[in-house]
Amino acid sequence: MANKFIQGYYHPVNKEKYAGEKVPIFRSSWEHKVMVMFDTNPNIISWVSEGLKIPYQNPFTGKYTVYVPDFIVTYIDAHGKQITELIEVKPAKEAILEQAKSQKAKAAFVLNQYKWEAARAFAKQHGIGFRVMTENNIFNNPKRKG
Repeated sequence: MANKFIQGYYHPVNKEKYAGEKVPIFRSSWEHKVMVMFDTNPNIISWVSEGLKIPYQNPFTGKYTVYVPDFIVTYIDAHGKQITELIEVKPAKEAILEQAKSQKAKAAFVLNQYKWEAARAFAKQHGIGFRVMTENNIFNNPKRKG
């Protein structure tokens, strides 16, 4: 059975938590699930979808371009501390080298590493975090990494 590519506009229920200027667009069912979680979780203070552009150099073309992380989220952690993170939602096959089996997935993994290195540098410079979420932690269904 073929996977369906789901995308659309998400209309936040808790509009006061959404800090973006435009209606958020989800480009996968996973992004949609994360948006619902951000919107409805009481520990989430604010969130933005695709609200930041980070420059990086594409390793395949050598050209400078921009990376747009999926989300910026601010939340209260289990210790009561306020945390802000950049969050990217990706399939494990594009985020974990051992799970990248095809040439396409391996190329996506390499490109993602360049994007994420730029995101980590940006996050460090601004005193925030950066995290990649895959199906392994979006659905609380950890899988072996190799």
